[in-house]
Amino acid sequence: MKSVIIASTSTLHEGSYLEYLLPTLQSHFKNCKNLLFIPYARPSGISHDDYTQKVSEAFAKINITVKGIHEFEDTQEAIKNAEGIFTGGGNTFLLVTQLYRHNIMQLLSETVKNGTPYLGTSAGSNICGLSMQTTNDMPIIYPPSFQTLGLIPFNLNPHYLDPDLQSKHMGETRETRIKEFHAFNSIPVLGLREGSWLEVKGEKITLKGNLTARLFKQNETPVELETESDLSTLK
Repeated sequence: MKSVIIASTSTLHEGSYLEYLLPTLQSHFKNCKNLLFIPYARPSGISHDDYTQKVSEAFAKINITVKGIHEFEDTQEAIKNAEGIFTGGGNTFLLVTQLYRHNIMQLLSETVKNGTPYLGTSAGSNICGLSMQTTNDMPIIYPPSFQTLGLIPFNLNPHYLDPDLQSKHMGETRETRIKEFHAFNSIPVLGLREGSWLEVKGEKITLKGNLTARLFKQNETPVELETESDLSTLK
């Protein structure tokens, strides 16, 4: 049975890394002593080793050890043998490129669907949808495909921001960008605000956190979803 946490972000304002999620993660990874971390989304400024160390320090608080997938000679075996998996944030284009380059996109999807608990934040959440086409990231590299894990039957927009009515910026809002996506695609898109996440248990998908999320469907008016909303039938 799938067991997935799909979080908008890893860090809330004035909070430490993963701090707000730790109580949830302690339950989510309750049968996991060792966690496999996928740092592939980080393009620069922090090495895979440093990124993994940052994750290790957070999970040490709930007595879970962490090892980066880049530390394994065989990345496919690392995924197959993982007790739990976490994919962190960064750039979604880079992350997807690396997953395909290592030939593990399909394997990761199958492994999580078969029950290995998974956590995604930011880019690691973007890849949980049907495609990565509703990411906020710049296309710094060209992936072989936009198709991603398909752990949920819709797309995500992590870090969703509402228009700032006080701003003098006249450029496109996040809502405008999602409507542009729907000019060519019928896949629903869930805008996940900071501090919100999805809990996936088997085929049940529940919105969690203290904030609402904004749901976009092609040719329909966007709607607000309250926390604890059931999205299991969304497709």
